[in-house]
Amino acid sequence: MEVSLDICCHQPAEGPRAGEGWGRTPSALRRERRLGVSPGDTMEKYQILGQMSPGALGVNVVVEETENKVKHVIKQVECIDEHQANEALEELMPLLKLQHPHISIYQELFIIWNSEISSLFLCLVMEHNNESFQKVIEKKRETRTIIDSEWLQNMLGQVLDALEYLHQLDIIHRNLKPSNIALVSSNHCKLQDLSSHALMTDKAKWNIRAEEDPFQKSWMAPEALNFSFSQKSDIWSLGCIILDMVSCSFINRAEAMHLRKSIRSAPDGLKSVLQTMEEKKIPDVETFRSLLPSMLQINPSERITIRDVIHITFVSSNFRSSSVALTLHQQVVPAFIADRLLESNVASILEVMQNFSSRPEVQLRAMKRLLRMPEDQLGLPWLMELVEILITIMKQHERILDIQLYACSLLLRSLGQALVQDPAAEVLSDSSVISVLLSTLWSHPESEQLLVTVYSLLTIISSQESASEKLQNAGLFEHILEHLSTFSTNRDICINGLSLLWALMVDAIIVNKTPLEKAAVLIPEVLATYPRDVEMAEAGCGVFALLSMLGCIKEHQFEDVAALFLRSIRLCPDRVPLVNNAYRGLASLAKVSELVALQVVVPGEGGSGLDLLWEMYQLYKDDPEVVENICMLLAHLASYQEILPELVSSGIRPLVQEIKERFTSSLPPPAVDQVSDGKLRGKQRFSAACPHTLLLGR
Repeated sequence: MEVSLDICCHQPAEGPRAGEGWGRTPSALRRERRLGVSPGDTMEKYQILGQMSPGALGVNVVVEETENKVKHVIKQVECIDEHQANEALEELMPLLKLQHPHISIYQELFIIWNSEISSLFLCLVMEHNNESFQKVIEKKRETRTIIDSEWLQNMLGQVLDALEYLHQLDIIHRNLKPSNIALVSSNHCKLQDLSSHALMTDKAKWNIRAEEDPFQKSWMAPEALNFSFSQKSDIWSLGCIILDMVSCSFINRAEAMHLRKSIRSAPDGLKSVLQTMEEKKIPDVETFRSLLPSMLQINPSERITIRDVIHITFVSSNFRSSSVALTLHQQVVPAFIADRLLESNVASILEVMQNFSSRPEVQLRAMKRLLRMPEDQLGLPWLMELVEILITIMKQHERILDIQLYACSLLLRSLGQALVQDPAAEVLSDSSVISVLLSTLWSHPESEQLLVTVYSLLTIISSQESASEKLQNAGLFEHILEHLSTFSTNRDICINGLSLLWALMVDAIIVNKTPLEKAAVLIPEVLATYPRDVEMAEAGCGVFALLSMLGCIKEHQFEDVAALFLRSIRLCPDRVPLVNNAYRGLASLAKVSELVALQVVVPGEGGSGLDLLWEMYQLYKDDPEVVENICMLLAHLASYQEILPELVSSGIRPLVQEIKERFTSSLPPPAVDQVSDGKLRGKQRFSAACPHTLLLGR
């Protein structure tokens, strides 16, 4: 199943709809309902962008979701009959439940019928990634340069961690090769394209593909060529990948493929390559001389296990990787020794954390000790040193949820203390901090407590220069909306998610507004779950005010959003940020929609918007910012000739006159002087107060 993107995808000016010529058989629909696959998840929702080189079992196409423009790769596997399709689908369904930071799971699975060629296809929807181990190897092969040892160790650790996770669940990958190890970023890889027994034992299809491209089968173990797959066959394939990575600086592609084929029957070729590695002083050659012969034993019963591979590399040879569930294989430091080491002050504790960085049990005790210390002992001047140590620990122990939780909690507490000591302090602005916090979110998507803490940290970080753009580019808008939908019943996630959305938008240049248009649909559903929650309403109004200003609310949504603003003001008239944002949002909508203007003026459910405006003015007439936003709204209402009579009959002139008399010097002239003639020339000012600013105080 070649998923390499070495060949550029052809991108037509206007791609075809992926559903053209495709449909479902009635039995396929029944089967998908039984398996929990939605019949609505069809090819019709995708736009084809191009086709990659064919895989071992089918065609790989790059597609884009028409709704949100997210790219995927869809592998279309032609099935012999409905029995094979059904068997493969049932076998692959459990893979949808896998949760591991270094495994790319299938996004969805479905069966479709191609009426043009009268064939049944199993469709596997995968993540789209531009880079893979295959690309790295080929680039190094072209330049005849050695792959960086530190990078290779880190990537190998991630692959071993992922493969051990699969083998513990009795899952066999069956199709390991460099093109099926995707590079999500320069230091984060994922196994992808896991296969099934039903698909990998299709002899006719394998024989055809082997003739077309012998490279496809060169990674397979000797016994796998006879369709016998086991965990040991995965070990062989991984051994071939490691061999290719450590020898690519002096062996070309054709020679490497010949080597992989020859060692299935004669080990002499491997001995020769290992000898050349030693002569060329390839880094860690002694480890690989011990490791590779044990992984590439012809008899699978004589091959080592994944745990043996981990022991040889990360215990005996002290390889290092950010994915160190592997460090759990090391001997644990006794608790009483760790406690004794951590008895002293902050400086001593930080020193212990640095000296025992690879020991998760020591790190946990150290962080718990720091969290128990009085607040005035944290923060400045220790903040930057503490941040640097914590970020290093989080990278090194990415898979260990408790370490991520305690580290984020400690970051949040220390940051709070630092800002109390110096509100103008520039903290956590380094890009590596953002990268690690995002990485921990991707690694532990199921942890609601971690999500809340990281969102709180990112809300603070986003206020710093350039951070918002980095977070946008990392896809944080989409991430927040996904979690608002998934965890809509978790109040803390919803409030912190809305606050982070606000912080990302308030002073930033929005590069891509598409996700925010989706927010306008999702957020009312979230707020409806908490109809009387004042804090939730305040956070929601803040986001909607910005969405209104940015033009991210569709015309058919105007009236519903305006109703939400009015409802929120009635619910929480004593919340100044809410009232400010609600009237700012209403002004923005009324500026472009006469229907919204009528909605404010004409009495409706809950009463008249003008009566409410009078009440809010009386409540906040000494607050220039609230009064300014009320003026802005009145100016837009007065710009519609059909609404002016209603404004006049409501007795609005005395209010306007009072505002002119009381705020002539403190409000911008356009906010007052232009209300009567219905023209708005003033510039709206956005409050610097976040709708939910007390993140550190809660």
